[in-house]
Amino acid sequence: MEVNGIRINKFLSEAGVCSRREADRQIEAGNVTIDGRTAVTGDKVIEGQKVCFNGNEVTKEQEMILIAFNKPVGIVCTAEKREKNNVIDYINFPKRIYPIGRLDKDSKGLLLLTNNGDIVNKMMRSGNMHEKEYIVTVNKPISDSFIRGLAGGVPLVELGITTRKCHVKKLSNKTFKIILTQGYNRQIRRMCEYFGYRVVELERVRIMNITLGDLKEGEYRDVTAQEYEQLKKMISNSSNAPVKPQI
Repeated sequence: MEVNGIRINKFLSEAGVCSRREADRQIEAGNVTIDGRTAVTGDKVIEGQKVCFNGNEVTKEQEMILIAFNKPVGIVCTAEKREKNNVIDYINFPKRIYPIGRLDKDSKGLLLLTNNGDIVNKMMRSGNMHEKEYIVTVNKPISDSFIRGLAGGVPLVELGITTRKCHVKKLSNKTFKIILTQGYNRQIRRMCEYFGYRVVELERVRIMNITLGDLKEGEYRDVTAQEYEQLKKMISNSSNAPVKPQI
């Protein structure tokens, strides 16, 4: 532990309880204590202090866990137990983990889960330009202008942003591949709707160097040592700082 202590949100994240952002929400909700005192945002934890989350003591897991999961449609990417279809209960992993980023309820495919908060922000911050690849099927034949439009950047007025230019390739009459370096809420669906298309099926097949491959729907696997070493190299110079939206 750091000499002058570690911020409570970082402590919870590194212990595999939840992401730093979710930790901040839990702290604000009064669900975290340090030596019996209700924690507040910005508190630090020093060696020997007892941290509890929802009344249960938090201990840091020493083993690094990183798994790849093929998420079915209908499963929600949250550790919130009040959500009956939450991904944590679905997987029923024997140790505490949480999802890296999100994949909306109506989509399927690759989701990574971990107990290590250090890698989460560096992987998911859009400013780091890390790729995520999707296969998308829409409700009507794809035109060349639609592909060009998606690739050129799409204004999403309701989010107040314009998407980055990206790689898009038509695969069949109604299916295309798209590679994003952003992850706004329902981004691909919103992009398609802008051009009058509706997404029928959306599957994420790659996050950076980790691919879905032949992993069956509803099953998970350990990320291999080789994949993890490559991943660490890819995020070694990545920032934790948020990026300003492109207007």
